[in-house]
Amino acid sequence: MDKIVINGGKKLEGEVSISGSKNAALPIIVGVLLSSGKTRLENIPHLKDIDTILEVIRYLGAKADFIDRHTLEIDGKNLDKEIAPYNLVKTMRASFLVIAPLLARLGKAKVSLPGGCAIGARPVNFHIKGLKQLGVDIEVEEGYVIAKTKGLRGAKIYLDFPSVGATENLIIAACLAKGETIIENAACEPEIEDLINFLSLMGAKIEGVGKNVIHIQGVNKLNPVNYKIIPDRIETGTFMIAAGITKGRIKINNAVPGHNEALEKKLLEVGMDISKGKDYFLVKGDGILKAVDIKTMPYPGFPTDIQAQMMALMTVTPGKSVVNETVFENRFMHVSELNRMGAKIEVNGHQAIVEGVPYLSGAPVLASDLRASGALILAGLVAKGRTEIKRVYHLDRGYENIEKKFSLLGAEIRREKDIDLF
Repeated sequence: MDKIVINGGKKLEGEVSISGSKNAALPIIVGVLLSSGKTRLENIPHLKDIDTILEVIRYLGAKADFIDRHTLEIDGKNLDKEIAPYNLVKTMRASFLVIAPLLARLGKAKVSLPGGCAIGARPVNFHIKGLKQLGVDIEVEEGYVIAKTKGLRGAKIYLDFPSVGATENLIIAACLAKGETIIENAACEPEIEDLINFLSLMGAKIEGVGKNVIHIQGVNKLNPVNYKIIPDRIETGTFMIAAGITKGRIKINNAVPGHNEALEKKLLEVGMDISKGKDYFLVKGDGILKAVDIKTMPYPGFPTDIQAQMMALMTVTPGKSVVNETVFENRFMHVSELNRMGAKIEVNGHQAIVEGVPYLSGAPVLASDLRASGALILAGLVAKGRTEIKRVYHLDRGYENIEKKFSLLGAEIRREKDIDLF
């Protein structure tokens, strides 16, 4: 098992290039299974979650091979297994999305209830309710969702909450359903836009890109295509915050500035200097910064996936800030580790009150989930002394070579084998 070791206190300066979006790549890889033939996906990040979803679709009969470091070729022609077992699905929620192409192609599926980061319950009831409306008979037995259909049919579906995963699952399922499907109160994250753009290129008839009402007219077949995945907005946001927390100056290339507007507005409110072009941010954090309040919301609100990183910035920003987490009920597990480093944070239910301190001190800490890992790295970058972050397998699920990217910006950060497992 690895750990990340940081000697903090370095001002970060230079340029960094953002990798492809994990949260866009995962549903698109699943969406490929709606077609037979070779689809080529570019800008695929090298991450543990990508390895996991590829293992799942290969088990189901698809072929998937990298033809270069970031270009993936998938052929779903031989999709022939309807069972996605627990040992494959347990580590990542996105694996549950394979239920949609299995039902569309094979008319049946047996998929384990999913796992992933322990940031909240996140049940799949929204998925199941919507799939039932599309003509699927579903039972849940011994940790598996057992589903079958005599043919998917269009329906009008209202999501009680704009769940990203449920929206993606229902979009994929509806593409080959008979008739029209309307999804109301749909999530409208950029990753869903990317999925819709991909499926549309394959021949799907979908209207409502970027809107919370999506219309899908089912078609008979979809065709293999070549497609490039969007950049990762959460990685982009993490480096934007890194400029602020280290009082640095970072040019962030291969970004989509429009995907980070809520964060950008907050960082401007903090006092950072941000300029941008078509595909980059230039972020300066060497001004006088002040505390701000944040409240996580579904897109286009402030993203829950950047809450922990923003909290790390607030720990060393003068003043008192209030962080309200409205999306996941258990997403403050990083607080105890930040406090171990000298932060002053109090949690009351879904609210955290952060009082900025003059400095953080390096300490041994444990990563509890993917985005908490990013927050602890940011804290380690600004802390005095040595920080060791353990359980970095969480980090490897969603950040590609993050220690190398920070090293290029001047950070003293490295990956080591962790021989002290206790």
